[in-house]
Amino acid sequence: MKFANNILETIGNTPLVKLNKITADIPGLVLAKIESFNPGNSVKDRMAVKMVEDAEADGRLQPGGTIVEGTSGNTGMGLALAAIVKGYNLICISTDKQSKEKFDILRAMGAEVVVCPTNVPSDDPRSYYSVAKRLGEETPNAWYVNQYDNPSNAIAHYEQTGPEIWNQTEGKITHFVVGVGTGGTISGVGKFLKEKNPKIKIWGIDTYGSVFKKYHETGVFDKNEIYPYITEGIGEDILPENVDFSIIDHFEKVTDEDAAVYTRKLAREEGIFAGNSCGAAIKGLLQLKSNFKPDDVVVVLLHDSGSRYIGKIYNDNWMREKKFID
Repeated sequence: MKFANNILETIGNTPLVKLNKITADIPGLVLAKIESFNPGNSVKDRMAVKMVEDAEADGRLQPGGTIVEGTSGNTGMGLALAAIVKGYNLICISTDKQSKEKFDILRAMGAEVVVCPTNVPSDDPRSYYSVAKRLGEETPNAWYVNQYDNPSNAIAHYEQTGPEIWNQTEGKITHFVVGVGTGGTISGVGKFLKEKNPKIKIWGIDTYGSVFKKYHETGVFDKNEIYPYITEGIGEDILPENVDFSIIDHFEKVTDEDAAVYTRKLAREEGIFAGNSCGAAIKGLLQLKSNFKPDDVVVVLLHDSGSRYIGKIYNDNWMREKKFID
């Protein structure tokens, strides 16, 4: 008989699927790495379990303890799966710009959810960074995950996601494209792929209101780049330690409107029901189409599922309110 001993053993080995209509103008083969096939429906399952297991191994996380983490939703879901299987409590701290579905799902999985204001500086005591750190210190027998600076985040993708992509493309991959938030995925996958073939291009998708692109190009952390944006899961107003800028060849910024519109186009044109940042990744890829050649093999990672954006991206009224559709 073939079966998994628990749900955590089903993480990984997600499919690569050829994109056809939406990338018709791009020379070469464009393949989507569809991470919604993970049990928590996102790429974050991989690093969530890795961070938990590494913390167990070195004693930071004790039996019966409480996991505390700031999350836009997907890391929280991966941590919830680990907490259920391994017997921990979970407190997730998030921001009020995230979709209601994410909070509902986390609560359904047994997590306590604390919602903080989005439009405050990262060092403000009300910010979700500050609240997560404080709750990690105040909660008895707690471990504060800190996915932004936790090295296990990038290591998970170096050990798992990178090798999967390399093997699935038989080493023929020429470009890897992915949205950047904590930086773990692009840095871990990018490090593995560059070690295999230094010529592979690693491109990060950023959003307007985030500091990544300008910092990468100039070395300047410009606070004037920071302002509120709608796109979930990518971009930052801080520089996470997991973002290895030396591995990234280019950042491409995508507007909130384009991210939302192309998320819906993915569903309509490819049958891929994906999340908000996935639309940003596709539009960023299209903005860079002049860089591709007919024999290129491009892998774009689609981070999560559209099920978390039913009330927003996939809701016509919400899209009209934001003036993203007529």
